[in-house]
Amino acid sequence: MLAHNYFTSSIGKKQILALTGLGLLGFTVTHLAGNFFLFVGADAFNKYAYTLTSNPLIYVAEAGLIGMFLLHVVLALVLKTENHSARPVKYYNKTRTGRGETIASATMPITGVIILVFIILHLLNFKFGAHYTTNVAGTEMRDLYRVVIEYFANPLYVAWYCFAVCALGLHTSHGVQSVFQTWGFNHKSYTPHIKTAGVLYGLFVAIGFSSLAIFCHFQN
Repeated sequence: MLAHNYFTSSIGKKQILALTGLGLLGFTVTHLAGNFFLFVGADAFNKYAYTLTSNPLIYVAEAGLIGMFLLHVVLALVLKTENHSARPVKYYNKTRTGRGETIASATMPITGVIILVFIILHLLNFKFGAHYTTNVAGTEMRDLYRVVIEYFANPLYVAWYCFAVCALGLHTSHGVQSVFQTWGFNHKSYTPHIKTAGVLYGLFVAIGFSSLAIFCHFQN
C-alpha cells in the first residue's frame, strides 16, 4: 500500500522522473566521451564501438536504457497533464523576474520532443544504418567510422545535428538543477553552484557533440 501510494503520488513520480533523468544525464556524458574517439581516428573509434557491441551485456544495458528513457518520457507527460488539469486556466500573466522560470525550464516540453525525434533518427542512421566492415589488428568489425563520416558529409545533416544537440544541452542544463531540487538540495548557499553546474554541463554537451559533427564534415 505504501509503495502504491508513493508511485502514484505527485512527489513520487517527480522523484522517479529525477532518478531516470540522472541516469540519462550519466549516459549522455559517457556516450559523448566515447564518441571523442572520432578525433583519434578510424581504428580507435571502430575498436571502441566494437568493444561495446561485442559485450554480451550490451543487450541488458540497452534494455535498461530504453526502459529508463520510456519511463522518463511517460512520467514527464503524466506530470505535465496533471499540472495542466490542476490549473487549466491561467489567472494571471507571468512576469519574468530572472529568479524563477528560465528559457531552459520553459522550453522543456519543446526540447524534449526535439530530443525524441533526434534519438529516433540517430538510431536509424547509425545503429541501424549502412553496414561496412573493416579489419583492426586482425579482428573484423563494423566500420562505424565510415558510416558517421558519410552521414556528416551532408551539411544539412550537420546543421540538424547541431540544432538537436543544442536542444539537448538546453534540456539537460535544467535537468541537472531539477534533479537536485526534486531531492531537496535547494538552498541559497549552494543552489547557485548547482545552477552553474547545470549550465556548464549543458554547454559541454552542446559544444562537444556539435564539434564532433563539424569535425566529421571536414573529413570528407
